[in-house]
Amino acid sequence: MPVAHASAPGGPVAAGADAPFDPDLGWTINPRVAVRPEPFGALLYHFGTRKLSFLKNLVVVDVVQRLHLQPSASAALDAAGVAVDDRAPYLDALDALARSGMIIPAFPQE
Repeated sequence: MPVAHASAPGGPVAAGADAPFDPDLGWTINPRVAVRPEPFGALLYHFGTRKLSFLKNLVVVDVVQRLHLQPSASAALDAAGVAVDDRAPYLDALDALARSGMIIPAFPQE
C-alpha cells in the first residue's frame, strides 16, 4: 500500500498547497523539495518546512517523478500503469503529499 507521511509528530502538515488535491489538475514536485531514492522507495525533504516524507512504494515514487511530465495526476497514474479501480491508495498518498506541500499545482489555480 502506498504510504506518504511526515516524520514529525502529528503526521502531514495541512499548510502546504493553496488548493485541495485534485487528480484532474497538473501537479509537480515543489522546487523546495529534494527527492532521494532509497531501497524502500524515496525520501522527500522540504527545505522550507524542514519536513520529511517517506514514499514506501516504488509505484508512488514513479508517479511523483512523472507528475511534471503529465497534464494531470490522473495521467501520471495512467502512465505508471495504475488501473482506475486500484487508485484510491495512490490518490490518498498524493493528497497527503499535496497537503504537506511536497507536491504543488503545476499551474496557478484560478
